[in-house]
Amino acid sequence: MSTYAQNQQVQSQIQNTNRWSTKQLVTMALMGAIAILLSFVEFPIIPAASFLKLDASFVPASVVGFAYGAGPGALVGVVCATAHAAITGNWVGGLMNIIMGCAFIIPASMIYKRNRTFKGALVGLAVSTVCLIVTAIVANLVIDPIFYGYPFDAVVALVVPAILPFNIIKGVVISVLTALVYKSISNLITPAKDQVKGR
Repeated sequence: MSTYAQNQQVQSQIQNTNRWSTKQLVTMALMGAIAILLSFVEFPIIPAASFLKLDASFVPASVVGFAYGAGPGALVGVVCATAHAAITGNWVGGLMNIIMGCAFIIPASMIYKRNRTFKGALVGLAVSTVCLIVTAIVANLVIDPIFYGYPFDAVVALVVPAILPFNIIKGVVISVLTALVYKSISNLITPAKDQVKGR
């Protein structure tokens, strides 16, 4: 192999490792900050379980996932959940948010990456809503008795009247907000089409 070819190969490897541009890092940092702020704007929507509070902190992370992929989106979600837990001291809640955030962000981002159309976005968000619901039920059944000391039977009794409807509403709300926000700002944050195809 000639020296020129070797240099070209080295430059290509360097470019491939530098996947996150300055614009992407700035966008992720901004979305992460917005997500942290939104995580404190929460309110209960199910009278039977006032401890289940709805917030829109998954939206910025999901938007990042649509724009840059599942990894960056999940990273924003994890940073938001960790920061919220550090501020409030509720590390169990932080763990729950990390688990459910990844369950929502990753499927939608991966599906949308393969089919960057409005239909692809809707399918991805629908799948993510189902994943969120299933993950929330399992996580509550496992984590609540272990860390909060709730009787397992008591948690099971809350699945149908509280945990299930709460997460259905949460999934739908987050999906609608993500679609609206991403549609509004996609031209500003999404890489050029030729860059996207090369990813």
